[in-house]
Amino acid sequence: MVQRKLTKRLGELLIEHGVISPVQLDAVLQQQQREGGRIGTLLVQMGMLGELELLGFVARQLDLPLLDLNRTPIDKQAVKLLSEVYARRYRALVIESDDTQATVVLSDPADLDTQDAISNLLAPRDINLAVAPHGQLLGLYDQLYRRTDDIANLAEQLHVEHAPSRPALDAGGLDDSDATVAKLLNSLFEDALQVGASDIHIEPDQKVVRLRMRVDGLLQETELKEVAIAPALVSRLKLMAGLDIAERRLPQDGRFELRIKDSPVDVRMATMPVQHGEAVVLRLLDQSQGVRSLAQAGMPAALLGAFRRRLASPNGIILVTGPTGSGKTTTLYGALSELNTPDRKIITAEDPVEYRLPRINQVQVNAKIGLTFARILRTSLRQDPDVLLIGEMRDQETAEIAMRGALTGHLVLSTLHTNDAPSSAVRLMDMGVPGYLVASTLKAVLAQRLVRKLCEHCKVPHRLEENELQFLMHLNPEAFKGGFYQAPGCASCNHSGHKGRVGVYEWLEINHEMADALREHDIEAFNGLVAAVPGFTTLARSALQLALQGEIAATEVLRLAEWMD
Repeated sequence: MVQRKLTKRLGELLIEHGVISPVQLDAVLQQQQREGGRIGTLLVQMGMLGELELLGFVARQLDLPLLDLNRTPIDKQAVKLLSEVYARRYRALVIESDDTQATVVLSDPADLDTQDAISNLLAPRDINLAVAPHGQLLGLYDQLYRRTDDIANLAEQLHVEHAPSRPALDAGGLDDSDATVAKLLNSLFEDALQVGASDIHIEPDQKVVRLRMRVDGLLQETELKEVAIAPALVSRLKLMAGLDIAERRLPQDGRFELRIKDSPVDVRMATMPVQHGEAVVLRLLDQSQGVRSLAQAGMPAALLGAFRRRLASPNGIILVTGPTGSGKTTTLYGALSELNTPDRKIITAEDPVEYRLPRINQVQVNAKIGLTFARILRTSLRQDPDVLLIGEMRDQETAEIAMRGALTGHLVLSTLHTNDAPSSAVRLMDMGVPGYLVASTLKAVLAQRLVRKLCEHCKVPHRLEENELQFLMHLNPEAFKGGFYQAPGCASCNHSGHKGRVGVYEWLEINHEMADALREHDIEAFNGLVAAVPGFTTLARSALQLALQGEIAATEVLRLAEWMD
């Protein structure tokens, strides 16, 4: 590779071309003397140049192309020519190659030492250089350097190690120090954390073991042909969670903590006997992220203000509803973090405790010893609390105790599994809770869902089919302004078209007229009063607003509306 060198020092070139002034360069040089660092990095950090502006200038001086990696095809096999360690060290990425040459993207193309190192690592191939922002490279490393190959290789190694003496890998005989199993699981957890997975599913089948990860609400699947390794994986996980490795006929639940790349991760584990062994689901909670505040939840400003005003009430019940995985617990923990002040006593009854919060008395349900939600609540009311959080209102007894607590001057927060906010009050009465109790204590309900966000790098305008357009117009004809988008997929979103999730919300405050209808068990009147509330926005309408703003695809709105029906 022929080295690409700047003809002069970067600062001199920038002055010569009028990009910065001599005064600015002097300020940067003084900063460099105090703290060290490269001139280009300091120029960007001090706000004198944007990163793209600087990279474009350097690329022109070196006669190199400046790429947008989010829109550039990347050969995943070529990426493997440079290990992740060296890619991150040199801020480099191989995007295409053949037997004689390779195209390498650098974020600092003027660094001659990096050019030499890359040339040696990829020899005897000729190197073609290109330039891209460092932020884009960092975003791609986690997606491109997956651990799937490591997992497959370790699975094969584990199968070979045990095959001669124990073809079925008897789980009872697993040694806790088995290094290959430990490495395989470590690679699995690293890969899951790297792609932001919320769950890992290990599912043995007749001829394969399926490893599935839930990313942005959807499962991504990998198959391992070494089906005989499944018992070894499950037994190792059971040991980590303190479960009985000999019991394979009954479901078991447990939890354990581990550190992945210096990040503390709390893992909730649930096993279930299936036809070909035991299936395991691992829920991952990255403790390093901490509890997300309400301000970070992405609620509309008006809804957030109403929610906070209701949280300031001294008593009553506030419910957060939605299916599993809709972010209910995250919202409640955000509410607790705002209520968690020295002048308030807060007690929670949870199953399980997901995040440990200072100053809050958190109690975990343990049905085996009779420590149920109801029993914890009875005891909690004698502990002089100001705020009670109940993980879930599952039965009449728990709901009634919580409501009597609300009547005696406590603020109660809880969750309920319902499709929308209005049906929450009906669900409580269906449980057998008297209408007068619901009417007297239920103050507000927040229903929520998580929908997939469009990738900002590849989304483009999209024209809907006529029947889809008519359906969406029917949802909210008054607010139907703007267009829709879809995303075909790019390197930034791993060609899925989606990156991250955003919440959609439905907020209902119970007024006097609604309370009277509930007291009389008049569900029809109650629903009519809800529909007449000025500004009441359903989940589907909330999603439609996001779609018209270009944040989500119209298909997400259609999927949510269909699910609600």
